[in-house]
Amino acid sequence: MTLRAVQALLEARTVAGQRFLDEVTIETAGAADLMSDVLAYSRSGTLLLTGLASAQSLSTADIADMKAIIYVRGKQPPAEVVAQAEARGIPLLCTTLGMFECCGRLYQAGVKDDGDASLRR
Repeated sequence: MTLRAVQALLEARTVAGQRFLDEVTIETAGAADLMSDVLAYSRSGTLLLTGLASAQSLSTADIADMKAIIYVRGKQPPAEVVAQAEARGIPLLCTTLGMFECCGRLYQAGVKDDGDASLRR
């Protein structure tokens, strides 16, 4: 599904990377507020859902080669994070929906879990 379809599904607004909405395809997603979990369990090319609207989430997404970040629970990234995301080509979206609701909607739409079950304890 395109990032634009994800945007509509999650009632999100784009704060960075508007030009990527029709180019980026989302097949897997992961949700976490603990960025060490993202680094440990995520796969390249995943959509990150988080409530951590900070430079740390952007850096983690960049290192982990995530396709985009959606900030949940009405969180808004600071202007410097938006500027860095634009420079790095990482789309940022914001939704007022909670993480659980976002994950449920994405799952129902056919988006897969990003983690490898064999790595989980």
